[in-house]
Amino acid sequence: MKRRDTILALLALSAAAGPPLVVAQPAKPLRRIATLDDSSESSRAIQWALFRKRLRELGYTEAKGYVVEARWARTQAEKLPALAAELVALKPEVIVTIGTTAALAAKRATLSIPIVSIGAFDPIRMGLVRSFARPEGNLTGTSIVVVDLVGKWLELLREIAPKAKSIAFLTNTDNPGALVAFREFQEQAKPFGIAVQALDGRNRNNVERAFDIMTRDGVDAFVVTASSIIMDQRQQIVEAAARLRVPAVYARREYPDTGGLMSYGADIDALYPRAADYVHRILQGARPSDLPFERASVFRLVVNAKAVKALGLAIPESVRVRVDEVIQ
Repeated sequence: MKRRDTILALLALSAAAGPPLVVAQPAKPLRRIATLDDSSESSRAIQWALFRKRLRELGYTEAKGYVVEARWARTQAEKLPALAAELVALKPEVIVTIGTTAALAAKRATLSIPIVSIGAFDPIRMGLVRSFARPEGNLTGTSIVVVDLVGKWLELLREIAPKAKSIAFLTNTDNPGALVAFREFQEQAKPFGIAVQALDGRNRNNVERAFDIMTRDGVDAFVVTASSIIMDQRQQIVEAAARLRVPAVYARREYPDTGGLMSYGADIDALYPRAADYVHRILQGARPSDLPFERASVFRLVVNAKAVKALGLAIPESVRVRVDEVIQ
């Protein structure tokens, strides 16, 4: 058979056999992200939705492009070390933590898996990193720096309650970052002759006990920190503050939303999309040690007008001009 006839015969056989066999490409492996949260699913649903939204914008599809291994301490901080060890055993590509205590638990559980921390207080003072510019370890993220906040809390209380000589500091006394904030607040209050005491608000019983102490001691004002564990008691706290009839400054805007007097604090919601940016860079090959630890840069003062009226306060002009939002 001539060469030309042979080629034509082969082409005919190929056509009869149907379309060419397509070899399936192996599916890309899912990116494995772990999260460690000291709170519960419901209390941070909005913030984690912002985190996932940003991942989608960066090209990640949940369940197809990445999978999340989530662990929740549900306000029981003593569970965080075991939960962190459980996540490390799963060998995720990155662990995202919320707050100081969770970041410390993850850091102690692994020195190799990258960690992105959201909202840890003073990471240098807490021993999480060596510096903001060069963390030099396996942990980076975004931070709320105590000195950026407590001075403003004290300043606001002195302006709206200039005669205050006794202030309560309601926080999670089991959180080392919160205790750093308390000591800083205490030191800044000393030159003004103001006594400050730390009280615990981790659960309803502790909050009730804290307000009993405030009543007994006749405190003139109080501060509530940003702890997510305390957030679960915010309705109870705001109602107790109304009965006590003393001014309060809260670290999170959810309190004035609930009826509390005023809040000054970092825009917590903005930290979650930023954490997704860090996760993306790490999944692309960046090392945490090369990603500067960022300080929260957006702070908001929110005032509840009804609470102001109920307390009979006169908000000075020096405070009014700095208000970002008034809740009617």
